[in-house]
Amino acid sequence: MSDFEGFPKIARLARECTITEKIDGTNACIYFPDDGSGVLIGSRTRWITPADDNYGFARWVHDHLTELETLGPGRHFGEWWGAGIQRRYGLLEKRFSLFNTFRWTDPATRPACCDVVPILYQGVFTTDVVETQLERLRAFGSVAAPGFLQAEGVIVCHHAAKTYFKQTLVKDDEWKGKGE
Repeated sequence: MSDFEGFPKIARLARECTITEKIDGTNACIYFPDDGSGVLIGSRTRWITPADDNYGFARWVHDHLTELETLGPGRHFGEWWGAGIQRRYGLLEKRFSLFNTFRWTDPATRPACCDVVPILYQGVFTTDVVETQLERLRAFGSVAAPGFLQAEGVIVCHHAAKTYFKQTLVKDDEWKGKGE
């Protein structure tokens, strides 16, 4: 006989959400273990080092390590973007934008070398709100890089469901990994 497995609770849809700009760069992670044993640096799929890097992110972390240690223990995910990465956003430098808007929105609480993804909306989730934010990006361009008109799209953090959704302005109906 199999162990009983109950059906999980279902989150309500019309609940609080945070919509941020989806930045087209490369996923990055800075991990400070609780035991203070140093730092690990990651891409979306692997640990990286300055010798085996991902667009120079590991080198940048080592160059800014003292400042980044103020992030504290834990995994700090963000987007490494700008010059030479994906859309480039017309930038001459690379930037690291943290995803955790709940913790890092206030510039006084995060390292000066880090940005945070721009919050476009906070409030009750509706598909109309998502469409409004997409139209805003389509009309006025990136909030993260003002003047850059080809914004990528939005990320919706649905608080009750504790999950993320994305919608892009171009080719949203195509699966990104279709060639794999």
